[in-house]
Amino acid sequence: MRSEYEVNAAVERYADTVKRLCMVHLKNTADTEDIFQTVFLKYALSSAEFESREHEKAWFIRVTISACKDLLKSFFRSRTVSLEELPAEMGEDKRYVLEAVLSLPDKYREVVYLHYYEDYSAPEIGRILGRNVNTVYTLLNRARQQLREKLGGEADE
Repeated sequence: MRSEYEVNAAVERYADTVKRLCMVHLKNTADTEDIFQTVFLKYALSSAEFESREHEKAWFIRVTISACKDLLKSFFRSRTVSLEELPAEMGEDKRYVLEAVLSLPDKYREVVYLHYYEDYSAPEIGRILGRNVNTVYTLLNRARQQLREKLGGEADE
């Protein structure tokens, strides 16, 4: 693990390079910020020794490009669209439900998405996420309860 001084010095030296590489690959500020943090966290936790500044810079470039490629080929990224990209003909109530699903905490949103939108069974979701099947059932039940509260409570008003 590197010292705070080493990490801060590396951020000063390579921040622009990492951000530019991310923007070229991802074309998205939010994802760029995520990868930026990931790259410098890897550096902070790395014990790699560098022969020179050029070797260190090459390491940053390689890690950044790999992280961008991993993000671009990830399962969830390939199957998602932003709310703005949804078709206009989608009914208002469907959009309302989708917004409620997207507002769930990550652990619930993942299982709801895989179950209801991708039609995976609980055992399949357990294998995909590396979780016990009973945990998946529990997460689905808790997510349904939260959705009932969000959708039912506002619908009564």
